[in-house]
Amino acid sequence: MDDESLLGVLEGACGAVAAVLGGLADWSLAGTRDGQYRSDLAADGVAVEYLLDAGLGVLSEETGLHEGHRELLAVLDPVDGSTNASRRIPWFATSICVLDAHGPRAAVVWNQATGTRYDAARGRGARRDGEEITCSGTTALGVAIVGVSGYPRRHLGWRQYRALGAVALDLCAVADGSLDGFVDCVDAPHGGPWDYLGGLLVCAESGAVAADALGRDLVVRDATAWRSPVAAASPELLGELLAARGGAPRPASR
Repeated sequence: MDDESLLGVLEGACGAVAAVLGGLADWSLAGTRDGQYRSDLAADGVAVEYLLDAGLGVLSEETGLHEGHRELLAVLDPVDGSTNASRRIPWFATSICVLDAHGPRAAVVWNQATGTRYDAARGRGARRDGEEITCSGTTALGVAIVGVSGYPRRHLGWRQYRALGAVALDLCAVADGSLDGFVDCVDAPHGGPWDYLGGLLVCAESGAVAADALGRDLVVRDATAWRSPVAAASPELLGELLAARGGAPRPASR
């Protein structure tokens, strides 16, 4: 499958989610597991089926691994920002990143509230609604506007910050220059690769840079692996953000 065909599959899956969410009457908690909404389950059902039918394996936040032996693995967050979605805050998305043997190959992050679509393919740049995007290039933390997830231990030295509530879209905002950086401030185990891999590829293809706050590899296929991504519009800003954030000691192995 070539890159354009692959991106078409991912957009098709996101479109299937848009259709099912458009008819969803109940956006409340599902009562299944902590933090899982009815929107998560409805979106997961159609997205997983679409991706499997296209020949991809799937690692979903909601239902785990499906056909993991397949060559291409779609890491899926059916509704990133589902609490925002439940409150009708227009910052929630479907995020899909396809991994191959070399890492992230293609990604689509589709804001399901506004219809704004980000996509990227390895070595081919990043786009928002079909137009190429680049990051802001900001190098100094003191003039930067930074998105955060969780509470920082202290003021990190930015000019302003935003806590928007959907990591995939927050990272895409770094990619298109709406934000200059993003910091996951949570040190305890949380989330998974579906939260950030799609936005990570969009960032990389826009010229932004990223790292895990604790120095671990961000590209993982393990549903139990948690990471704390930090992204920035330049290597200089990334260094400042990582230094300002700091990191908790890595948990001891069990």
